[in-house]
Amino acid sequence: MAFATVDEDGLPAVRVIDIMMVEGGRLYFVAARGKAFYEQVMRTRYVAIVGQSPDYRTCRLRGPVEHPDDPAEQRRLVDRVFELNRDFRNEGVDATHAPEFTMVEAYQAYGNYDTIGALVKQLVQDTAMDVFGTHKVTLLDGSEYDFGGEWKTISMYDSLSEALGEEIVPNGGPDNPGTSVEHLGAIADKLGVERDDVENHGKLVEHLWEHFYEDKLFEPTFVRDFPVETSPLVKGHRSKPGVVEKWDLYVRGFELATGYSELNDPVVQRERFVAQAKDALAGDEEACDIDEDFLEALGVGMPPAGGMGMGIDRLLIALTGATIRETITFPLVKPILN
Repeated sequence: MAFATVDEDGLPAVRVIDIMMVEGGRLYFVAARGKAFYEQVMRTRYVAIVGQSPDYRTCRLRGPVEHPDDPAEQRRLVDRVFELNRDFRNEGVDATHAPEFTMVEAYQAYGNYDTIGALVKQLVQDTAMDVFGTHKVTLLDGSEYDFGGEWKTISMYDSLSEALGEEIVPNGGPDNPGTSVEHLGAIADKLGVERDDVENHGKLVEHLWEHFYEDKLFEPTFVRDFPVETSPLVKGHRSKPGVVEKWDLYVRGFELATGYSELNDPVVQRERFVAQAKDALAGDEEACDIDEDFLEALGVGMPPAGGMGMGIDRLLIALTGATIRETITFPLVKPILN
């Protein structure tokens, strides 16, 4: 079954989904991305997407399935997908930041930020074990760092409330506005926390939290449940108004990875985009625009999913104690001049 948007004459314009199948109560989607994608569907159970070309260049994440012609195996392909990509951001350079870096991103259908958190924990621990033969690694300065065992989990709002000595309440909407922007701004001024030109509840909460915790979380720690204003693409928390299901993973005082439950409701997503567009008009350079193509694709259908992103360079920093300059695989260099 295929789905496509149509133009004014009723002719197919943009092919959104090529295949939608049902098996065991689950919907399976295969996006319209070219012949190479289908060749990969026939060969492997899991697909890796490398690059952003119209026809996805693919490689295997795991070995060929025992029966590649089995339709059930082919359908399970869309359960999981990952991408290795090169990124560029116009930001400053320090020991953990570089303008150009490498990331791994992954999505898991019918997952959420809990299952993605377990996946990232296993990925990091398995990497340490495969490379060093142990979860306790020796860093360049001779100190040891332990990735083993269970990892700590804290709530952003609970931990901020504890640090401030007062309860900070999420912005749950007009009927439950939570801690006001004015009060949060006054706290930020008192503490000397840098403020943005365009502010909202969520931005102030994150700035205040970073003031107390960002470089102090040494052991592996998941920081969970972020303000809705700063995460427009993330699903709202199942029981906490004004909060989304997102975590950031901190290791040795810096952010290593982020994970979330994907927002797959096109109505809520449009509301989030509209709010972001208003912030953009007010001068917020980080706010995103309304993406009609994305909303239309969501309207066709998207299963619940969990997603994650992790910097490969930062993972090497965490495992070795090196700086990001020492871990970049293909750094920018100047030619040697005689």
